[in-house]
Amino acid sequence: MLVVIPARNEQATIAGVASSVMKAHGWDVLVVNDASDDDTASRARAAGAGLLDLPISLGAWGAVQAGIRYASMKGYAYVVSMDADGQHDAATLKSLTRPVREDLADVCIGACVSRASRARRLAWSFFRHVASLPFADLTSGLRVYSRKTFDLVIGPGATLLDYQDVGVLALLQRAGMRIMEVNVPMAPRTSGKSRIFSSWGRVLSYLLQTMMLAMAKQPRMTNRTAVKSRRKGQ
Repeated sequence: MLVVIPARNEQATIAGVASSVMKAHGWDVLVVNDASDDDTASRARAAGAGLLDLPISLGAWGAVQAGIRYASMKGYAYVVSMDADGQHDAATLKSLTRPVREDLADVCIGACVSRASRARRLAWSFFRHVASLPFADLTSGLRVYSRKTFDLVIGPGATLLDYQDVGVLALLQRAGMRIMEVNVPMAPRTSGKSRIFSSWGRVLSYLLQTMMLAMAKQPRMTNRTAVKSRRKGQ
């Protein structure tokens, strides 16, 4: 089990988050430092976590992908991704990983619907509609991936826009992966702002990006298929 924590300028929380996982479970922790310009890297290392230093910022999902590539190279069977800001409780990871470890799911999402602001609920509703996804918490960064999914989520098809949220779930669903949600508590963010839900402008921008992503990934209908479809309807 490898716990991957993407972190950019999270010096205030990263040591506590990494330490809590290692203390609670004894699992390996890899902090992916997304080109921070503060002391995130040194504090993660001092806490005893492994460190992957990115020379340029790849964003949250790009950093997670880097961590999953590392896990694949090192032969890990499972990856947990969790945020560096202290929202996710290390004590919940055992129940979150159980469905994947027991082969009941290929991916498990840590869901916390009660945390949703009005903007977040609006975005979730939109995402479900345009991407045909049934999940309650579509933007949770707390997830468990089995080795079966590694090649899919680190491949070129999973590197469009900021793909962790709706995009990667749509990709996994189309590939026939079993996705499960487990309800978990989440604490309020202790520092920084949400990358998506910090303002209505950001929410609108993300909605538009997701709509384009969903449209781009819809299967194309050839002229022959379209003619057959019209004939069937006659």
